[in-house]
Order: sequence, then C-alpha cells, then structure tokens
Amino acid sequence: MRPTLHFTATRGWINDPHGITFRNGRYDAFFQYVPDSTTWAPGCHWGHASGSDLLSLTEGPVAIAPGDGDDGIWTGCIVTTEDPADTVAFYTATSEPNFAMGRVRAAYPLDEDWTEWQKGEAVVEAPAGVDLTSFRDPVVRREGEGWRMFLGGEHREGIAMALSWTSPDLRTWTYGGVTLERSRDETDPVWMGALWECPQFVSVDGVEVMVSSVWEGDVLHYAGYATGSYADGRFDAASWGRLTYGEGYYAPSLFFDAEGMPCLVFWIRGIADEAAGWAGAHSVPFRLSVLDGRPDGALVATPHPDVDAHRGPLAVDGAVDGLAADIVWQGAEGELRVSSGGADVVTVNRIPDAVRVRIGDAEATVPAAGPVRLILDGPVLELASEAGLYAAAIAPRGADLRVTASVGDLAAYPLMAGRSDR
Repeated sequence: MRPTLHFTATRGWINDPHGITFRNGRYDAFFQYVPDSTTWAPGCHWGHASGSDLLSLTEGPVAIAPGDGDDGIWTGCIVTTEDPADTVAFYTATSEPNFAMGRVRAAYPLDEDWTEWQKGEAVVEAPAGVDLTSFRDPVVRREGEGWRMFLGGEHREGIAMALSWTSPDLRTWTYGGVTLERSRDETDPVWMGALWECPQFVSVDGVEVMVSSVWEGDVLHYAGYATGSYADGRFDAASWGRLTYGEGYYAPSLFFDAEGMPCLVFWIRGIADEAAGWAGAHSVPFRLSVLDGRPDGALVATPHPDVDAHRGPLAVDGAVDGLAADIVWQGAEGELRVSSGGADVVTVNRIPDAVRVRIGDAEATVPAAGPVRLILDGPVLELASEAGLYAAAIAPRGADLRVTASVGDLAAYPLMAGRSDR
C-alpha cells in the first residue's frame, strides 16, 4: 500500500530529504536515493521532485548521480541568492571504502527547472588537527554579508561536533572552528549521541536553535535539538531536548516555506512495499516554534497549514471516506480509536503528560501536551503535540476509516490529494 499524500519514490529506496526550496510559486525537494534497491546502499543519488506544496510532489529525473570522482552523493543543501544564476547545491561526496569521511562538493543547475546539474569543485574537507571518524552533511545559511556552512563531525573520543566554515561568495571557504559540541557520555536531560547528522542552525521566535539527527555506531536514533544563543560561529546551549519518539522519524530537513517560516520535513522509516519495489517516505511538513520564546524553551513542531489546505469536509460521526485523515483530539484523558474494515488500526490512550499508542501488538508511550493531532495516510501514521512527534507504519484493512473518542472534543477530516482551498 502506497500513501497518497506522503512523498515516496516510484521505485527504489529513499531516505534523507534536503534542499527543499520554495521558488516561483512551487517547491523543489531533493532526497537521498538508491534507484535500484529497496535497501540503503552507499552509492546514493540525489533524487528530485517538485509541486505546488509538499503534499503534492511529482518525482522527476535523478538530479545528481555518482561518478566523476564520487562513489556516493549524500545529503546536503541548496543555496539561492537574489540572482538565480548563483544557485549552488552543496552535497556530501563520498568515496569507498571510508565513506564515513565525506567532503563537500558544489554543483550548479544547467536549466531553470533544476533537473540537470553540473558538478564543480570540492570546496570543504575535514579540518586538519581535528581527529574525526565521521564527517558529512553541509547546511549553509546567510550570515551578515557572507555565508556560513555547518557540518556534522564525530570526534574519535565520542564527541558530537558541529563545525563551521565561512565564505564571502559561496566559492571559497575558510574553517571557522567548532560551533557546538557535546560528549556522547552526557545524558541529562537527553542523550545526543556521538554524531549529529545534518546539524542545522536557525532562529525560531527570536531563539537560536540547533536541530539534528542523533547517531552512534551506525545506529539511527531520533531527532534532537538545543535551544540557546548564537554569535560569531559559536552556539551557547541553554537547554537540550528530544523532538521525535519511536523508530519512525529521522533526518529532519530545515527549510523556509512560502511565508518565510522555518519548517522541517522528516524521513519516515519502515514505510515500504518491497513487492512493488519502493521503500521510504517523507513526512508532512511541520512549522517550528519555541514555547514562550525563551532560550531554554521547548522546540515545537506543528503540522503545516498546507495539511489543513488538503482537508475535506468535517467527517460526520467520525466516518472518514478513504484512508487519509487529519484528526484533532482535545482531551485530558480517555481513549481514541481509529478502525478500518472492522478492525482497530491504532488506539491512543491519554495518560498524564503522555499518550500510549497501540498498533497491533506493538505499544509505545509518547510524551504529549495540549491537543493531540493524528495524520493517517494509508500505511503512515504521524502523531503531533507540543511535547513531540511520533511516526509509525500502520495497516488499514478496509477502504475507509472510522474515528471514535471516549472523552474530549474530536474532529476528523478526510485528506484529499487536491487542495481544498483551490
């Protein structure tokens, strides 16, 4: 079963989204891609899709492929300026056998639709004198009159690092030192691993935020973050937090939407149809905020208004036509059930400061605060509240959904492939 609104490739394996860009009234989205396999392999490509919103993406041809000195084209970013001719893709170029230690290479679009790219020079390599065992994932942001690039590094002593480089022109880069670091031995209030994949720095509600994937020893854990302050290439963390729970979400990708608001899209693991030849899905987009706008406030990810724009009419008595639904449940206690074909798809029990999510024989406890929102789309479940996010694979048995809640206010809407505001 393939989701209707969550992006999947026609065939092959996908994982990290990246380079998401709004321009000319549309979104371009790139992703790490293995075209001929339903499992990950180091010889990744950059896939490319575009659409009017991130729930309406159409897959295009491969944008950047291995070759010309690259064994793998791994995660990176797209940088645009006022002059479209200055658009640059920065990607992690890897070489076997030590593909953990990448280098940053530039590529440039050959057409206005960004379907073909010309590889350029390698612009950044791991800094001398820093004993790194992993190095990858460039993310660039404007800083003053120039630019700053952040990369994730794993120090041999088990220290996760975000390192940075500066440039006046997106062509020449100078090493700027370590922006933020934390030992894998630190666990209070949250463990942040030995490597931050895709460390991304952004200002949210006037608070500086670092958000990343938490990795150690080839095990992918979850998305974590720090809030605090930033100046001159150095981040001072006031608090640390965990953004996602369960084994679904990973690889958050920062982008700015049509209104210039900071947002994330995730890779969702465990969504696949190997018989049909595809594996991996991307989440709906989420807008970011910081509770109370304080440097030590919690980072909150809320489903993007584009999701609301795909809603159909409010379901009568919780009966949803089809297998895609947006459900908002407000209640301090009680049970919510979603069924299909006469069988439960997912059950959510509200307990103090959390929800207990049951899918078949599997159960997970997820922190929750305020209203709980569930987005279902065929085999995909996403759950969001102010306390964090959770995603998992589900298996509806019928053609429709029915939603009931024992306590609290409930609203359920079908989600349509076409936007309802058109």
